[in-house]
Amino acid sequence: MAQHPKFSISVVTPEGPAFEGEAEMIIVPGAAGEIGVLARHAPLVAMLNAGSTRVYLDWDNNELQTFATGPGFFQVLEDRAIALVDDAVPAGEIDRERAQRQLDEAKAELEKVDAGESTADRWQLEQRVKHAENQLSVSGATG
Repeated sequence: MAQHPKFSISVVTPEGPAFEGEAEMIIVPGAAGEIGVLARHAPLVAMLNAGSTRVYLDWDNNELQTFATGPGFFQVLEDRAIALVDDAVPAGEIDRERAQRQLDEAKAELEKVDAGESTADRWQLEQRVKHAENQLSVSGATG
């Protein structure tokens, strides 16, 4: 099969880039569902939910890197895609105990919000729950 053209892709967290390089496709967890982008995609800006981000280095050979990513933003401009997320953990490096601890802490804080004992942002807490759950589900994948 013909190779898909590659383009510049970055997955960036506050700590720095989790991935930077050329790839054939990126699939990100958009707020309204997954968004797949190939080279020469129309300009796009979207909000991202916590979920699985997949960077296909070689689509035909299923060579990809998978990340459990937190919420953020996604932009596509002139053959460049940038996912700005609060966290990006490669599938093979997920610490299941840390993810479970994050899940438990976020759920406990949500309970405090529901009881009126906390003014923490509900949406951010829900995203933390989703991100921790996502890390636990993605941790079995290879990337």
